[in-house]
Amino acid sequence: MAKYEAKTKPTEVSVEEFIAAVADERRRAEAGEIDTLLRRVSGHPPKMWGPSIVGYGDYHYHYASGHEGNAPRIGFSPRKAELVVYLMGNYCDRQAEADQLFTRLGRYKVGKSCLYIRKLADVDMDVLERLAEISWASMNKLYPPSA
Repeated sequence: MAKYEAKTKPTEVSVEEFIAAVADERRRAEAGEIDTLLRRVSGHPPKMWGPSIVGYGDYHYHYASGHEGNAPRIGFSPRKAELVVYLMGNYCDRQAEADQLFTRLGRYKVGKSCLYIRKLADVDMDVLERLAEISWASMNKLYPPSA
């Protein structure tokens, strides 16, 4: 059986050029705002992962099935319909705090590790930043950064 190869890998594409090429003016401005927020939270410069994900930091995962790979610790994608923010989804010992923050975030939808936002104006940016901080800390706890 062939080994699975992840499609989402870091690329050499410029994040700045990717954001500048976002067709919708509002979505492009939102991408700039989220980029600034996630740079601040992570302390890492972004990299493009595949053709449309801007990621900060990385980690190596290994599933019981044998599947393993690398992924960004946190990131976003300025998609046409919604802005997608990739958060941990498992907030470790801070789940209650995260749950409380989600009640104050504003309008959004959530998937396993995806936060879908139609317009940044619909969410409280301070709450979003706090959720990103908790997600970043949880990732670092579950997947300690290598030195």
